[in-house]
Amino acid sequence: MRIIYLLACLLAFVGCGESGKQADHDHGNQGKKALVIGFSQVGSESSWRTSFSESVKAEAARRGIDLKFSDAQQKQENQIKAIRSFIAQGVDAIVVAPVVETGWKPVLVEAKRAGIPVVIVDRNMALDDDSLFLTRIASDFVEEGRKAARWLMEATGGTCNIVELQGTVGATAAIDRMAGFKEVISAYPDAKIIRSQTGEFTRSKGKEVMEAFLKAEQGGKNICAVWAHNDEMALGAVLAIKEAGLNPGKDILIVSVDAVPDIFKAMADGDTNATVELSPHMGGPAFDAIEAYLSGKRDIPKLITVDGGVYTQETAAEEYAKRKK
Repeated sequence: MRIIYLLACLLAFVGCGESGKQADHDHGNQGKKALVIGFSQVGSESSWRTSFSESVKAEAARRGIDLKFSDAQQKQENQIKAIRSFIAQGVDAIVVAPVVETGWKPVLVEAKRAGIPVVIVDRNMALDDDSLFLTRIASDFVEEGRKAARWLMEATGGTCNIVELQGTVGATAAIDRMAGFKEVISAYPDAKIIRSQTGEFTRSKGKEVMEAFLKAEQGGKNICAVWAHNDEMALGAVLAIKEAGLNPGKDILIVSVDAVPDIFKAMADGDTNATVELSPHMGGPAFDAIEAYLSGKRDIPKLITVDGGVYTQETAAEEYAKRKK
């Protein structure tokens, strides 16, 4: 009887061991623990920005990432608060689309001390220590400005009085697009920017500033073209030009950046002329970099670029049909 009892215990022990292994195996099949990533977004000042946010959220959901999203409403102080909150929560990584370039070092030092990698997306940060961030995912804003200027110089033969609707003061996109545009037109003596003011990347402010430009330049008679740092301001300029009794896209040419669906509709209608695409799909490269880093990879480049083409009226209707929701 004692032998039978011992055999029963042994079988029970083996059985429990196999059950434990199976449980462990089943748990492993459920995959790794979901990454928790904080994302501080500039805000929702434009339809492109909204598309950008939606794209990042969709990519996070596809990968099973727990994304903590924070809308800064165009205020840097809100972003800094959000980053500190992410640090306190002990997230695995932080993604930031900064409002402006300066003022980030103290909070990034805090993230570094906490061992949390930071990825900068879209706009840049002015930092003298590149160990404070993992990588930056962005378009080449300078090249976007160059592309817009090349198109305009070809369209006008290099003779043009240009008004410029700048983006948010201090934002990388505004600084770099302005630099790229000026670099190209500097080779054309008869092309010059006669007015330049921030439209804050919004349609309403773009309209307001364009109204002032039109009044200052003989009702628009002295203006050959509008160079807008984004599509939203360009669309605001369209409204102002129409209200002034002129034909946008004809009397005054309009070139901008982003390639949002609304600008393709405007080009198809003949109201604007060209847009340089800024891809909103930066979530994938950002998450790729984070996942690679957390798995032990350390040779991640400090800049990963996304690129876009130049679109004009010729293909606008077709593009609008593909892009509209």
